[in-house]
Amino acid sequence: MVHFSIQEMQEMQNALQERYKGKWEPICPEIGQNKLLWMIGEIGEVIDLIKKNGHEKVMAEKRAEFVEEMADVLMYFNDIMLCYGITEEELKQTYINKFEKNMNRW
Repeated sequence: MVHFSIQEMQEMQNALQERYKGKWEPICPEIGQNKLLWMIGEIGEVIDLIKKNGHEKVMAEKRAEFVEEMADVLMYFNDIMLCYGITEEELKQTYINKFEKNMNRW
């Protein structure tokens, strides 16, 4: 896999949503806030891993766990995009605009 696109991640998230329909919260704007809170929780797990082990140990011995937690963050990130109907193209253009703004900030 050379590239892993947001579209691919969102397709996977949609497949998970379909599989667990009725068990998981649906993807809709009303649930977006919950997904944001779950993502913050996952970010906390990433931070805790580094805080408890130090970045050197995490990179040397706990890298797989670190990457798995980062994948959890991305899963919720993609759920949030789906909840609010943010497209890959919309995110890309906004990201580019923000990048250009930051490049010229100081």
